[in-house]
Amino acid sequence: MSILIRNVQLNEKPTDIFIDGMLIRQIGQGLQVNADEIIDGYKKAVFPGFVNAHAHAAMTLFRGLAEDLPLERWLKEKIWPAEARHTDETIYWGTKLACLEMIETGTTCFNDMYFRPKMAYQAISEMGLRAMITDTIFDFFEPERAEKAKRMTEENLKLSQVFDSTIRYSVAPHAIYSVSAELFKWSADFAKANGLIMHTHLAESRQEYENSIKDFGLSPVKYLHKLGVLSPNLSLAHMLWIDDEDIQILADYDVKVVHNPQSNLKIASGYEFKYEEMKQKGITVCLGMDGCASSNNLDMTEGMKLASLLQKAWRFDPTKLPEKEALDMATVNGAKTFEINAGLVKEGYLADLILIDLNQTSFTPNHNTIANLVYAANGSTVDTLICNGKILMKNRFVNGRQTIIDNAIEAAKIIKG
Repeated sequence: MSILIRNVQLNEKPTDIFIDGMLIRQIGQGLQVNADEIIDGYKKAVFPGFVNAHAHAAMTLFRGLAEDLPLERWLKEKIWPAEARHTDETIYWGTKLACLEMIETGTTCFNDMYFRPKMAYQAISEMGLRAMITDTIFDFFEPERAEKAKRMTEENLKLSQVFDSTIRYSVAPHAIYSVSAELFKWSADFAKANGLIMHTHLAESRQEYENSIKDFGLSPVKYLHKLGVLSPNLSLAHMLWIDDEDIQILADYDVKVVHNPQSNLKIASGYEFKYEEMKQKGITVCLGMDGCASSNNLDMTEGMKLASLLQKAWRFDPTKLPEKEALDMATVNGAKTFEINAGLVKEGYLADLILIDLNQTSFTPNHNTIANLVYAANGSTVDTLICNGKILMKNRFVNGRQTIIDNAIEAAKIIKG
């Protein structure tokens, strides 16, 4: 399929964009090409699709289920018991609901750290998004559980060999407080041997940090360093409780970091995310929306705004994390983290694009389109979404929307119990 986007704003100037297959083939004014579909880009701006670098997709069904609790109680009293009630059906419809929400708010790729990858794959494939999917690993320091987790991971990798090219399997040990050292090391070795991305939660809360010092004699980052699992294919979510030495270690191993400002604030894990220090060391920092049980929505425009405002506020410096860096965090940095040729509107890059409706109050006046996107807009200004060269939403219409919502409501009843 080929698509021609006519007269769309790119970098504050009107242009045409020609997409053929999965790639952006030409960008320029007055392109003379034939296309299967022509999109009128007048009063619209084109941006790369957002990359949600840390998500628990089927937790859309948990939205509003566990509110105003500290992380440890939130997990043990609410989330883990509810997750025990998951079925194939709830994973499927919860993931479809997440995909719908992400399409409607401009996300073209996400990293889904969750369960039952077969059902997640089915849902994501039907919706047409790009994704990394996992079956999150736990052993709670029990050898029998560790062996079961290893077998599960090996089986899931075999299963993933039939996945669409837009969906890849990755390895995801949950956290240092739920996964043994032996299983963490096995996970890293397995990921390296099979060319896979590895992803985990780390240094999310003060309690996790203090327990790491008590149990391992090291900070969370230094503990993973001691285990020998740090590498360029590792991405770490949250990363609030770290020091300068930790940051240098991350830089030395080219480890990627995912900032989750909405979730961090909601669960009161912390807010002094050391973006500036990481940037100065050359660490790739991207943006994640976490699960809807903690962030309540998957709107990456909200994530960009919160990330930027938090940096300015806790540092008492309005120049920190300017709008362009916030946009990069939500696009090209995420693409780099997951080794995807996307995140830029550029010839030869994957056609993962969104068109923003500029005929909105949040873009009026439009002195600075990126600033309006980051500071003024929300996901409802996304008019059209293209992923891998396919139109998934046009004029705010997504096929099958009501069916997804209706079935997700029924699936949520199973989760609630």
